[in-house]
Amino acid sequence: MIAGLHEALHEAEFGGKAAQLGRALRGGLPVPPGVALSAGFVARVVAGEGAAVDRLVEAFRALDGPVAVRSSGVGEDGAAASFAGQHATELNVRGRDGLLQAVRRVHASARTEAALAYRRRLGLPPEPRMGIVVQRLVHADCAGVLFTRNPATGADERVVEATWGLGEAVVAGLVTPDSYRMARGGRVLERRPGDKDVAIVWAEEGGTREVEVEPERAAALCLDDARLAALEALAAACEAAFGGTQDLEWAFAGDRLVLLQRRAITRG
Repeated sequence: MIAGLHEALHEAEFGGKAAQLGRALRGGLPVPPGVALSAGFVARVVAGEGAAVDRLVEAFRALDGPVAVRSSGVGEDGAAASFAGQHATELNVRGRDGLLQAVRRVHASARTEAALAYRRRLGLPPEPRMGIVVQRLVHADCAGVLFTRNPATGADERVVEATWGLGEAVVAGLVTPDSYRMARGGRVLERRPGDKDVAIVWAEEGGTREVEVEPERAAALCLDDARLAALEALAAACEAAFGGTQDLEWAFAGDRLVLLQRRAITRG
């Protein structure tokens, strides 16, 4: 099945990421438009079933622009297992062939030795089921993560990490991001600039590329008070919509803040 992201509420069918983003959209949170592919539909696309491929390409074209193809495995982004760093994301996907290749790569990422070992360690079913989220890509000026509880100390405070360009520079360990701590309500407790001498940006031909960041900008903070206030508002809205702790991936495109991923803070 392929469905609008706001309809993808069943984790057992569409996977954890899609279900979380579907709930977020229904709660009025700023999630980029997209569609969710059920695990069964993904398997049909990977197998080359013509009707499934045609339906996927039709939905892709309706999104009208480059897309991100994100994993949404059943059991992913849950309270007990995040699969952070295990499953693939393909960015700036363009054209029919690029789309189908991205879906195959994301599907295959659930079956790497590292991902299967993670499943065994957590006692999950051995055979993965991979749903996928296809979203219009955000041309991010800066991006990062936000935790509504300090993941290192457990303190009741917001912890934000940010970098220039796409957040994959943080995920890949290419930069030391800026770090911020905020009290609940938004009072800034600490701002610590990082070393952001590389940014990941769109490539015109598709995919991404690394670019050098000039030294003055590399040392400058990504987030001003207005952007930190917007992140505090997003954190509070996610707490109201989901309850519990929040591990958020976000991006700013100009003054527009978008939510890319939401899960509970996990230790696994």
